[in-house]
Amino acid sequence: MRSVLVATGTLPPRDERLIALEKWIAETVQARTDLAERRILHGYAVWHHMCRLRRRLAEDHTTRRQDLNVRCHVTAADSFLTWLNNEGLTLGTCTQADLERWMADATVSYLDETGHFVRWSVQHRHARGLTYGTVRWTGPQGTIDSEKRWDDARSLLNDDSLPNPDRVAGLLLILYAQKIAAISQLTVDDVHIDGHTVTITFGSSPVVLPAPLASLVRELVATRRGKAKTGTPDDAPWLFPGGHPGRPLTDSQIGKRLHNIGIRSKQDRSTALFTLATELPSAILVRMLGVHIKVAVQWQNASAGDWAAYAADVASRKCP
Repeated sequence: MRSVLVATGTLPPRDERLIALEKWIAETVQARTDLAERRILHGYAVWHHMCRLRRRLAEDHTTRRQDLNVRCHVTAADSFLTWLNNEGLTLGTCTQADLERWMADATVSYLDETGHFVRWSVQHRHARGLTYGTVRWTGPQGTIDSEKRWDDARSLLNDDSLPNPDRVAGLLLILYAQKIAAISQLTVDDVHIDGHTVTITFGSSPVVLPAPLASLVRELVATRRGKAKTGTPDDAPWLFPGGHPGRPLTDSQIGKRLHNIGIRSKQDRSTALFTLATELPSAILVRMLGVHIKVAVQWQNASAGDWAAYAADVASRKCP
């Protein structure tokens, strides 16, 4: 009902995924009977994760991965507090030996997320003398298969039997390393058509689309239509309108549709980022693709594309 009212302009849109997450956190925190544990879990879930999530979102909506990340961390913290309670312990009385005994249990889950909760607890003086190491990202774990990337791109460009929205979404992921969450939030205002030139804006600078993809995007803008019976394409700004009135296709729906046509979003995006990082400086990646500067630098280092060293080398060369 609310979706219908939003689609007709009666109510303003809101972040439904964030609303559901807040409700789930409140229920999880209230389920703890011990007041001290409830206070600690509330501080970790609300004042740490939710505050950080809101800062990152700004005016954007919560993605499925962001929602899942918070839920996994809060579930891990809740489970560890339950284990401590069953062992007759608290965070304040837990020793390093107790923590290592928990880590040695083959039945436990959310090891990395629990480690984050333990480090947060020590930092906020809920626990003392506990250490739990963290693993830093060192590069892509999957296979970097450039040939598959180009084969998938050719298939999406030439296979007219595939739905146009799936072709466009897949090509934006494969060619421009766009996250599915970012693709789902694209609007027609992000696309600018000027004669034969079609540009799309992911970051702060528009990207000129090549002719085959430009034609597909032009067609998508003209024919886009979701499955919602209420409203028309003009009522919603989304490039990929969804089944709910006034809402776009969710990132999970786009991910499933791409998976059904053979696109493996995580591996293909990693390949695209790895390849682009070898060809472009991190600052250009930020402006054109909308990725965070830290992410761009990490991928540049992983691909050995040290553009800073290259610029210094060029500057130091002597003219013949």
